[in-house]
Amino acid sequence: MMKQAAAAAVGGALAVGAVPVVLNAMGFTGAGIAASSIAAKMMSAAAIANGGGVSAGSLVAILQSVGAAGLSTSSNILLASAGSVLGACLGNSPSSLPPEPEAKGNEATENVPQGEPPKPPLKSEEHEE
Repeated sequence: MMKQAAAAAVGGALAVGAVPVVLNAMGFTGAGIAASSIAAKMMSAAAIANGGGVSAGSLVAILQSVGAAGLSTSSNILLASAGSVLGACLGNSPSSLPPEPEAKGNEATENVPQGEPPKPPLKSEEHEE
């Protein structure tokens, strides 16, 4: 249960903290859209599609607003909640490694033959000399 709660807390914090970092890396900065960035390419494509301007409410406009001013408190709460749910789900998943078998008594578990050695291949009748 503690593992799941810790994973939920980490997921929520990562979700809220990653948004500004990712947007800044894409080019949506507080000073505007960075030149030669993904954001600039997105803005160019949106402007071409809309006949020269970026329409209000478009993805580029929303991302630029968030990049410049940050997320609102309610958006941060919603994002943290979603990150916490995802973190809790991932924290509750079983381990990907199978448990190791336990050795019985003083038996060695390494370099123990597991059966008969492999048999040599049969000779083909066509290649016999």
